[in-house]
Amino acid sequence: MVGVNFFGNFDLASLSIWLFWIFFALLIYYLQTENMREGYPLEDDDGNPAGNQGPFPVPKDKTFHLRDGRGEVTVPSGQRGDRDDLALQRSDSDGFPHIPTGDALADGVGPASWAPRRDVPELDGHGHVKIRPMGSVEDYAVSAGTDPRGMPVVGKDDTIAGTISDMWIDVPEQMVRYLEVELKDGGGKRLVPMTMAKIKPRYVWVKSLNSGRFPGIPATKAADQVTLLEEDKICGYVAGGAMYD
Repeated sequence: MVGVNFFGNFDLASLSIWLFWIFFALLIYYLQTENMREGYPLEDDDGNPAGNQGPFPVPKDKTFHLRDGRGEVTVPSGQRGDRDDLALQRSDSDGFPHIPTGDALADGVGPASWAPRRDVPELDGHGHVKIRPMGSVEDYAVSAGTDPRGMPVVGKDDTIAGTISDMWIDVPEQMVRYLEVELKDGGGKRLVPMTMAKIKPRYVWVKSLNSGRFPGIPATKAADQVTLLEEDKICGYVAGGAMYD
């Protein structure tokens, strides 16, 4: 029949379905290899190349030009280097988590671990710093719920660690990301992720840390901004206290 058979007994419907499966297979190959631009080639627990790298090859290098004049990054060969000299020792069996050999919170290992992200603040679509103290941003105020500023901060040992001095907000998202804690006895200021704090009627409770651990929270270099690296360290420290403190 005219318009049905492509040639001989090979019809257009069969051609279409085969073209679809070929396209789908190529799409899977492309997506998987693009997903391998970070974390590959695989390594074993000793840092040697793993014996089984999977069925897909590591992709060729691709260079990305970062926005806002923040340079370039080439992956996979230009990946961020791993953290060296971690205070960990191998467990007795392969595949099991490594064992901390020191203060896991201070060393940033296990549940308290952090990744070596770029030491620059996150920017919004206009190139402005996203996360800033509410006290330094105009036209922002607490419109609902309890304003925690001025409230004491209590650790899981039911002891006061300091006082909430400010809230750090994600300006374009209009969301509180961190609570700024002014430590008692002039210990400086630290940030606590909002998701790790619970605002009570008369105090703010951080259930993952004892009060004596608050001075160990990584501090920020600047008083009005936090970098991606600092965020990872802060979140790892506070969340890791749920297991190690």
